[in-house]
Amino acid sequence: MLVTEKGQVTIPKHIRQAAGVAPGSEVLFSLEGSKIVITPVGTAVKGDRRAKLRAAAARVRRSMSPEFQQLGADEIMSFLRSDEATSTNARRGRR
Repeated sequence: MLVTEKGQVTIPKHIRQAAGVAPGSEVLFSLEGSKIVITPVGTAVKGDRRAKLRAAAARVRRSMSPEFQQLGADEIMSFLRSDEATSTNARRGRR
């Protein structure tokens, strides 16, 4: 296996799979004598964050009134930026 000018190598797929190393995983590099050892120290961080974000978004969507549950993100943002939302928030003592 070749090391690039930037010091990069590709970990073969079968080794990544066996070690549970996925995109976004953290690994630790260490030296044991003259051997370079790569040890996984985390899970797939990006996938985990996305899953948590999707779960949070689903909870928020379920807490919305039925009329808002049908709206997309752009429509919700448009509503929030509209005069109607501003006047509603003003009545509630918000800015």
